[in-house]
Amino acid sequence: MSIEAAAPRRTTRIQQEKREKILEAALDVFSANGFRGATIDQIAEAAGMSKPNLLYYFRGKEDMHTTLMVRLLETWLAPLRELDDVGDPVTELRSYIRKKLEMSRDFPRESRLFANEILQGAPRIKELLEGELRSLVDEKANIIKSWMRAGKIARTDPWHLIFAIWATTQHYADFDVQVRSVLGPDRGGDGRFEDAARFLEQLFIDGLKPGK
Repeated sequence: MSIEAAAPRRTTRIQQEKREKILEAALDVFSANGFRGATIDQIAEAAGMSKPNLLYYFRGKEDMHTTLMVRLLETWLAPLRELDDVGDPVTELRSYIRKKLEMSRDFPRESRLFANEILQGAPRIKELLEGELRSLVDEKANIIKSWMRAGKIARTDPWHLIFAIWATTQHYADFDVQVRSVLGPDRGGDGRFEDAARFLEQLFIDGLKPGK
């Protein structure tokens, strides 16, 4: 599957609004139940329309899921694409960490959708993971390696650095209930994301200072 795979055919404004309503409902259902646990009936009910009406816009749940995954990956990978070899490494990495945290704050359902797909073995996006995603990560890992060779940051494994940033930032979406429960009412509000950002900046940026 490529990023362009699920581009919709030309539609009227009303048809597009209907599609968006269905996709919003599908996102709720898929993020809560996963692909296997979701049904067309559940999505139709969440969208407030009949099953035949829903199937006029999408061929089935695979079609809806693919459309959502393509959109998700376009959004999810945008901050990584922006990592620039011309920029200052600390500025670039700090910006990337913050953007990933902002996405965990703003797109928790999308994060759970992606996590559910990965936990099932990524049957619907494995081709993309092994192709476009791998190429993108390799490209950015080579940028990080160039910073290391120039002595701008400490030497480390750039691929595992990227994985670690993914894991720590997406934790605040995928395990949000746990985070808020453990922090409690005083620290579990919206400010938890800024607290997390400051900590992760300290963790990664300080850890990558040359001479560490």
